[in-house]
Amino acid sequence: MLELVVTRAQAGRTVKSILKGTWGMSTALVGRLKRSETGLTVNGQRVFTSAVLREGDCLRVDLAAAEVPTDLDPVPMALDVRYEDEHLLVVNKPAPLASIPSSLVPDEPTLAGGLKHYLGEGASIHLVNRLDRGTTGLMAAAKNAWVHDLLRRQLHTGDFQRTYLAVCVGTPVDGRIDLPIGRDPASAIKRRIDPLGRAAVTDCRVLEQAAGFSLVELTPRTGRTHQLRVHLAAVGCPLAGDWLYGAEDRTLIARPALHAARLELTHPVTKKRLVLEEDLPEDMRKLIYLEH
Repeated sequence: MLELVVTRAQAGRTVKSILKGTWGMSTALVGRLKRSETGLTVNGQRVFTSAVLREGDCLRVDLAAAEVPTDLDPVPMALDVRYEDEHLLVVNKPAPLASIPSSLVPDEPTLAGGLKHYLGEGASIHLVNRLDRGTTGLMAAAKNAWVHDLLRRQLHTGDFQRTYLAVCVGTPVDGRIDLPIGRDPASAIKRRIDPLGRAAVTDCRVLEQAAGFSLVELTPRTGRTHQLRVHLAAVGCPLAGDWLYGAEDRTLIARPALHAARLELTHPVTKKRLVLEEDLPEDMRKLIYLEH
């Protein structure tokens, strides 16, 4: 529930102006609130978005009234919740757990299904950033459409930064990988470097080297599908265990060696900076000698 007591400076504005201008709500969300019986009230009475506000009016927005429950079966599972408040939560996703259901494997458990069970039967699931099933680490989810939209606008800006750790074959050059990515026409899921594709930028820094592998820190500046995997393969250093862009060797690791290790975001409601870190998982740690 959001509540605002109209100030003298805000008097004369419409409800719609406050919703969109002050709270940054999308047109779609405003529309759902308008159609709801309880979504928008002023001084306890239902109003529409065209209502003009007066000084001292109390505008209340019932965000739950605009939510549409996600059509997804809840799946009991142990979630590793690293942060939670009334607006959002951050979980540490294991591998090989998919983020959302796939039409290729419709009955497999997913993180979205686990969140549906955790948040309750009528919950709407709003994943902010998604990780491939083989990628471990930090993922954020909003608890309503308003916070989800605000967080999505932050993606790939200084307000929402993700840092990954990867173990790759060989040693890439420190610096920026700026190579556009497009679909591979020969595959339903694979991507490739494509001069006509969408811009894709990754910053890369080598942290450790051992036994033919390197531990690298990757910061994506854009959000293309498989971006980090494609970029490392393109510079001749595919992820260890990457069956799609490198060479699978399950005796070394049973997945692409990629981990979302750090998440920094500006909380869209409180405006406080939230910084979370997650240690390198054991299967990746075994690939490279970290303690010197």
